Amino acid sequence: MLLVVMASAASISQAAEPDRELYEVRSYLLGEKGDAKAIEAYLRDALVPALNRNGIKTVGVFTNSPHDSSDSPRFVVVIPYANAQQMQSTQRALAKDAQYHTDAKSYLDRAADNPPYHRITSELLVAMDCMPEAKVPEGTLSNADRVYELRLYESPNERLGDLKVDMFNSGEVPIFLDSGIQPLFIGQCLVGPQTPSLTYLTVYPNEEARNQAWVAFRAHPDWAVLSKVAKYQGTVSHIDKYVLVPQSYSQM
Repeated sequence: MLLVVMASAASISQAAEPDRELYEVRSYLLGEKGDAKAIEAYLRDALVPALNRNGIKTVGVFTNSPHDSSDSPRFVVVIPYANAQQMQSTQRALAKDAQYHTDAKSYLDRAADNPPYHRITSELLVAMDCMPEAKVPEGTLSNADRVYELRLYESPNERLGDLKVDMFNSGEVPIFLDSGIQPLFIGQCLVGPQTPSLTYLTVYPNEEARNQAWVAFRAHPDWAVLSKVAKYQGTVSHIDKYVLVPQSYSQM
């Protein structure tokens, strides 16, 4: 009987826990034959308006900055969802959205041997304790000089991946903020090609501020302490970094 009561209590506790925000980070990889203009028109005129009509109000759309060194031209689209139910309902709504299909016709009707991109890759993230919801600071969108960094930290195994998440939750974000690194979202990967991993997007007033912020972060005394904590050693095996600029219609 005790076991049943304990299990029931645990179930109630889990049911009462609020849903965490989810983030789809979708990358349209152009490759050698990608049609950037076609993707741009689709995102601007069809996808983002359709997502907005269906309750997704803060969609980020970015391309490589001239200062990006990834050698991987792409469009990056960030779609935040309140929960998994909203993901499903949005997908169903887009399938039935006549305006979306009209606006996306030239993109969706391209011949099978003439895709506008080399590949689409996506990862699904869940918000972490250190930043339970995405935030776009006031005044961000009015700054035409702003730049972004999208970083993915891959870990050697699941245990170490959870420890890297713990490292963020235990004090890395305040060091970011103190150094001039402003996160918009931070999420642990639930589904993606590089699990276990976490991904975050940060914004800076301009390119010079981005460089100065990372210099300040590396020199921060609190980072010197946190980075030497024994249990956090070896938690990152690979980093992907993209320096990005927003499209004119980006809502992040």
